[in-house]
Amino acid sequence: MAADAPGPGPLLQPGDLPPFELINPHGASPWLFTADHAGQAIPRALGDLGLPPGEIDRHIGWDIGIAGVARHLASMLDAWTILQTYSRLVIDCNRPLDSPTLIVQASDGTSVPANAALPAQARAARVREIFRPYHDTIVQALDQRGDAQRPTLLVTLHSFTPAMAGVARPWHCGVLYHRDARLAHALRDALLTEGDLVVGDNQPYAVSDTSDYAIPVHGESRGLPHVELEIRQDLIADEAGQLGWAMRLARLLPPLAHSMGAA
Repeated sequence: MAADAPGPGPLLQPGDLPPFELINPHGASPWLFTADHAGQAIPRALGDLGLPPGEIDRHIGWDIGIAGVARHLASMLDAWTILQTYSRLVIDCNRPLDSPTLIVQASDGTSVPANAALPAQARAARVREIFRPYHDTIVQALDQRGDAQRPTLLVTLHSFTPAMAGVARPWHCGVLYHRDARLAHALRDALLTEGDLVVGDNQPYAVSDTSDYAIPVHGESRGLPHVELEIRQDLIADEAGQLGWAMRLARLLPPLAHSMGAA
């Protein structure tokens, strides 16, 4: 019997970024921050995904500004923080594996030629080398904290474009949740008390089992207080905005930890 043909080589090659950035592991804070769309890297083997110049820098390529907010928060709150480094156009790490938008062929009017008619092996490689290591790292962090009986409040950080399909979005930020609104509503109320914010309650998106991965899998399934926080991208597009929002959140979040019995 002839030997099986060798499978394809690894997707990530020497010189490619690792699939996640781990910041402040073992930080003393009860807060654990993740960012599923923090980066815009593309594996070298995939070139530019066939995208027109500049498209990877748009909101379709990543959550603009959120990595900077997360890094500041990690430092200010001594918080364990995990950032995903590859573009959501390579694979969307906040989608269930059976979601049709896990690897999109087009986003907000821009086609992604490298994702068209993607062979099963190529799809599996993106899951195996990017999606799984990122989420496995979150699982390991949560398991380690649980084994040590450390309280954990999970915040998944995202940003959203100021307009979609020509429609302006009035919210400065939004709190997203599904079955468990404990932390989301507490954060919503704290943000509203600021007096200068339009805060979306499950706006501009809402969490569901079919559209999201991080909250259902890492938050709901463990019974952890959790929230997906969305910040409008024009507010955090530069360093000043990122620092300002991190300072605001670093002021608002500690009292919520006390109210959740996690401080």
